[in-house]
Amino acid sequence: MISLLSKWLIPNHEDPTSPAVRQAYGRLCGWMGVALNLLLFFGKFFAGLLSNSVAVMADAFNNLSDAGSSVVTLLGFRLASRKPDPEHPFGHGRMEYVSGLVVAGLILLMGMELAQSSLDKILHPSPVAFSPVALVILMVSVAAKLYMFLYNRQIGRKIHSTAMAATAMDSVSDAISTLAVLAAMLLGHFTDLMLDGWMGMIVALFILFSAYRAAKETLDPLLGQPPEREFVERIEQIVLAHDGICGIHDLMVHNYGPGRLIISLHAEVPADRSVLEIHDLIDNIEQELGSTLNCEAVIHMDPILTDDEATNALRQQVAELVKQVDETFTIHDFRMVPGPTHTNLIFDAVRPFDRELSDQEAETQIKALVQQLPGNYFAVVKVENSYV
Repeated sequence: MISLLSKWLIPNHEDPTSPAVRQAYGRLCGWMGVALNLLLFFGKFFAGLLSNSVAVMADAFNNLSDAGSSVVTLLGFRLASRKPDPEHPFGHGRMEYVSGLVVAGLILLMGMELAQSSLDKILHPSPVAFSPVALVILMVSVAAKLYMFLYNRQIGRKIHSTAMAATAMDSVSDAISTLAVLAAMLLGHFTDLMLDGWMGMIVALFILFSAYRAAKETLDPLLGQPPEREFVERIEQIVLAHDGICGIHDLMVHNYGPGRLIISLHAEVPADRSVLEIHDLIDNIEQELGSTLNCEAVIHMDPILTDDEATNALRQQVAELVKQVDETFTIHDFRMVPGPTHTNLIFDAVRPFDRELSDQEAETQIKALVQQLPGNYFAVVKVENSYV
């Protein structure tokens, strides 16, 4: 249904990189979520009254909170689409992440309330009346929630929305919890076991876990996280495809919300080329990155000697040496400064964040290795962390 509605209601629906298309998908899925969750709430509320089940009632109010969450998601997409202003020059794209965090908070509060109600039912159990109507309503609810999970996951991946990914995970948790409620009703009908309170507690725990996952998925981009490896490789492919670019380093991707990325990097260029020629090349690459990846790109030029065989050979030697410290290490900005008694080798060494070796320890080991080279070399090295 979502695919059909998107073809009817969303112009250019095959272009998820367009901010207008992203917002349209967010509105469509948000209103669909509101409508389905309200229908499920009324159906389960009626089923809970028929069966006198705290677990069914808990499941009903869980759907009501989901409807509220969909409204918050809609509001987040609307706020995220606002244009930049003097107070927010990079736009309001992160409001989508904030809305996802608010959704997680609402889910958490609902889970805590339902856990308290279920605990009371565990301590003071009462029989649950079996109702075929309630049974059918719960089965329909499971199917509806699985459908919501599928379309939210599909569209969330298509437009790279963490808010919709959080909604998808909440939907699958709801389906599992409703199955638990359904099992409790059937067991209570065919046996003397009164599991209503226990199943209500299971529902509450599923809700709390989904709140944790939703919060993590929205907090990560707010706090800052590395870009996806495929995205980095795409950047490298575009930049290095141009003649005159010898290498890139210090790549950073600044995320100001979906579709609002700023890319900065250093590009190594031949020192003997015309500055005006290289400047024009860099401008062209920045424009290509912007149009291809829908981002703002800033590139810093790093001139390097490419026609000095001695420097090139020594650079390769040092690059192999630092891999003895850690095979993931790389170097850049390599240059030689000869002196009367020794030669300084000045360069930066890049290490991933997840290495146990500290910057100071890495620097000490690299300096010791360089001093072992024949020729009386001293390393002036700066150890950096990789941002990708």
